Amino acid sequence: MALQEIIKSDGVLCNATARSKKHCLEILSELLVRNIPDVASDDIFECLIGRERLGCTGLDKGAAFPHCRIKGIDQSVAVLIKLSEPIDFDSPDGEPVDLVVGMIVPEDVNDQHRGDVELIAQLLADAGLRARLREMNSSSDLYNTLINSAEMTCQANCA
Repeated sequence: MALQEIIKSDGVLCNATARSKKHCLEILSELLVRNIPDVASDDIFECLIGRERLGCTGLDKGAAFPHCRIKGIDQSVAVLIKLSEPIDFDSPDGEPVDLVVGMIVPEDVNDQHRGDVELIAQLLADAGLRARLREMNSSSDLYNTLINSAEMTCQANCA
């Protein structure tokens, strides 16, 4: 699935303020529910918290990828937050996090959903993309940078 089908422009928030990892997950839940109004943000939040209990979703180099399975949806939905100040996310490298992609996938995951998760993980692993995202100062610029980078990555890898 194309990234712009997974992350919509209203699912990106630049220079957000989160007091803690828990508060960041609350913000992610509120953003995620915009594209799936049949699911309560509290349910998304509880699933994200439950997933964090299984193992930290903080990646290295200041990025995190909280994700979980949700009952009642049929496609992957993701959001991106760039925090104004990094927060502790219990990341393996100990670095605070300022780039967070939250994602929900259907409870019954198929190969397409696994591919969606892999795409997000690959994008977050790209040091150049992380640097470009950190330079953005508006939600629209943040979104466009992410989508354009994904298109370039696909063109390079899908050819």
